[in-house]
Amino acid sequence: MGEGTGASDIDRAVKAKHRAMWALGDYSAVADQLIPALGRTLVDACGIRAGTRVLDVAAGTGNAAIPAAMAGAEVVASDLTPELLEVGRLIAGKLGVELEWREADAEALPFGDGVFDTVMSCVGVMFAPHHQACADEMLRVCRPGGTIGLLNWTPEGLIGRMFATMKPYAPPPPPGAQPPPLWGDEDHVRALLGERVAAVEARRGTVRVDRFTTPEEFRDYFKKNYGPTIAVYRNIADDPERVADLDRELAALAREYASPADDGSGMAMDWEYLLLTARRS
Repeated sequence: MGEGTGASDIDRAVKAKHRAMWALGDYSAVADQLIPALGRTLVDACGIRAGTRVLDVAAGTGNAAIPAAMAGAEVVASDLTPELLEVGRLIAGKLGVELEWREADAEALPFGDGVFDTVMSCVGVMFAPHHQACADEMLRVCRPGGTIGLLNWTPEGLIGRMFATMKPYAPPPPPGAQPPPLWGDEDHVRALLGERVAAVEARRGTVRVDRFTTPEEFRDYFKKNYGPTIAVYRNIADDPERVADLDRELAALAREYASPADDGSGMAMDWEYLLLTARRS
């Protein structure tokens, strides 16, 4: 955002709405029940090991931060939403894993320059509105020679297309905001990082989700548990026709990606992501 009192007031309002959105539903269930393997995938790609100083940006409930700590790293899990951090703290406590939980804005990280060996984010930083500000901050707090690691949903994958489907039903985005799935576009991420990184490695992968038996069950799960979906439905709650339209569109999208589950019961879906790592110059 630009400088000045008005811009600051707008920015604070945007962040407050963003924080409240992610406190809706049960993101811990989404991370644990649907995508538990993604955090470990990112940790492995970053080469995190004992003694590595790690910052997980937009860590949520610790899907990547906790596996990093279990690998012996010194981890700070940062997120804008304190409710998510509290759940993550409880999960880590039950596992006997120690790490620091820190409320922080991905666009203005409260850490010094170059203090981390690895700065990563697993389907987290992509939801902050101003992409370049986030990339600049991640690079700033990573030491020269350190690792930047990003795992984000692609625009063409199911979750990227789910956000495109919900967009016409959502409130207008804040000024200057960019769509989250752009973080899953390799060219976009390379442009954000620019010449400040080297040895960029990027690949697309998928995570198989076979929890749902029907497309409607997928839709209803997200309506109940996923903050962004809950917020969109609240925005159109007084318009039953639009609610019914979105219901149909989300079920149709899930049906498009569905295939028979490996065990023959229900359905499975492969959700595409971009995994990108780079060395800080």
